[in-house]
Amino acid sequence: MGDRRSACLLAVAMVLQAAAVLGGGGALLDPRRLEKFVDELPDMPRLRGYGVTDGGALVAGNLTIGMYDTTWKFHRDLPATRVFAYGTSKEAAMVPGPTIEAMRGIPTHVTWVNHLPARHFLPWDPTITNAASELGGRGGVPTVVHLHGGVQHSSSDGHSLAWFTAGHAATGPRFSPPPYAYPNRQPPGNLWYHDHAMGLTRVNILAGLMGAYRVVSPGEEGPLNLPSGEALDRNLVLFDRDFRAHDGALFMNATGNNPDVHPQWQPEYFGSVVVVNGKAWPFLRVRRRRYRFRILNASNARFFRLSLSGGLRFVHVGSDSVYLAKPVSTKRFLVAPSEIADVVIDFAESSSGEAVLSDNAPAPYPGDPGDKAETVAVMKFLIEDEDTEPDTSSVPKALMRHYPKPDAREAAATRRITMYEYTKNGTDEPTHLYLNARSYMDPVTETPREGTSELWEVINLTDDNHPLHVHLAVFAVLEQRSLRRVDEFRDCMVRRNDADACGVGRHLARGRRHVVPRQERGWKNVFKVRPSAVTRILVRFKPLVADDAASPEEEGRFPFDVTTGPGYVYHCHILDHEDNEMMRPMKIVR
Repeated sequence: MGDRRSACLLAVAMVLQAAAVLGGGGALLDPRRLEKFVDELPDMPRLRGYGVTDGGALVAGNLTIGMYDTTWKFHRDLPATRVFAYGTSKEAAMVPGPTIEAMRGIPTHVTWVNHLPARHFLPWDPTITNAASELGGRGGVPTVVHLHGGVQHSSSDGHSLAWFTAGHAATGPRFSPPPYAYPNRQPPGNLWYHDHAMGLTRVNILAGLMGAYRVVSPGEEGPLNLPSGEALDRNLVLFDRDFRAHDGALFMNATGNNPDVHPQWQPEYFGSVVVVNGKAWPFLRVRRRRYRFRILNASNARFFRLSLSGGLRFVHVGSDSVYLAKPVSTKRFLVAPSEIADVVIDFAESSSGEAVLSDNAPAPYPGDPGDKAETVAVMKFLIEDEDTEPDTSSVPKALMRHYPKPDAREAAATRRITMYEYTKNGTDEPTHLYLNARSYMDPVTETPREGTSELWEVINLTDDNHPLHVHLAVFAVLEQRSLRRVDEFRDCMVRRNDADACGVGRHLARGRRHVVPRQERGWKNVFKVRPSAVTRILVRFKPLVADDAASPEEEGRFPFDVTTGPGYVYHCHILDHEDNEMMRPMKIVR
């Protein structure tokens, strides 16, 4: 958003924080009242997404997972807080939900059951396009589940209009009956599942509807000899929240930035408390050896720039749902909402008995030029000196080098995707955000052909960094280049929505090129689209690797008919933007 709006957001945050210190009524909890590193990091229970016969053969798995209205303790000194949570029962529901471990090539069938109440407990705003508005906000909380990074038929993809309420009393226009089928015919890697109901994603995920999902392949991953086992291979699900001072309830501002336009919608949600695996600023006891951490940013809008104290480094082995070709070592890295960084940390390299994982990314990101964000703790590792077991794990020099390298020459088509932000007249306060100057409900304009790749030139005309997510596909970033005289170009685009007519080539000429971080040069599900720049990505609408089970005529095709069903979408993964129209439908053709 604009510089003036960033300053306004900061001022509002300071006022709210001052109210929190004073306490009372619906005031925010002052995070300084919560002692850090007093709760041990929990590990979500793992659900096996496949079955095993008496003879040891692997077969399709069948799971039933509900969405429950329950409570959760985020901190030792907070009361149990009302949440919406996934679980196999109300008693087992937790935030985040259980981790589903699927086996590559073995289907997982999940029956998602909505047990949510008649009304939402967070302000959802009836003025933006959403499922609840059709029900008057009283017919039950709509929900639908998207497996982010999954390669599945669109009827199981969690289309935002495929929502349903408790008992299927009401369903969306693209509803698909249960169960959802996840073929898992994709490379091993990290995914996550979360709510995706139209216009409600930000409030449903804020309430707690998220969980991790892994596709594993022992035959491919075993020889890598990375740290393994539940104690040494952990998911870290990061997000930020605010709580009310008097009762510890989740806090979301009920007054919008443009209340006469949207009474409750805010452009971004930022909380002052960092939560990992459902606990505020937790600690984890580790030994002096290698550990693997699959770090997911499940925040609504907060970016994390992560670093470790004590000189420790991260060794990246995967990005989003795909392994890298070779490891990449970093001292710090940036992870956007919905991005996943798969890293190895060797605590034997530490000279002290503890290491703090910290964040210093501005919010909103990237903030105003010259701004320096405060460094805040995320969690602490307590390093135990004694280790009775030798560390036999390693990080190999090569990982998955057989994956195809991105090659722009294979693109069958080129598309331009332009990101717009619209504001209230006379202000910098946003009212909605569009892709290609179209709303989500406008007719489909993107119709990629199955079995091909496309070159997308993503033009970001806003002042925000937008994490772009494309359902079904993976993509690779080829180039990022800043626009020159961007105000002139933006004004023309708002009038004409025609990059060629507005001279995009002229505005890109001699524009600064921005280096893509080495750990993000492989195939991804999400990428951070820089403001006032053009990002070129190669989007792959075909399987990343050949499927052993595919017939010759199926080569280059997905293991299901992508042309049927409700279709797919692409969108900004800042949830507050996605919910307010920064999403577009996409129809795959043959």
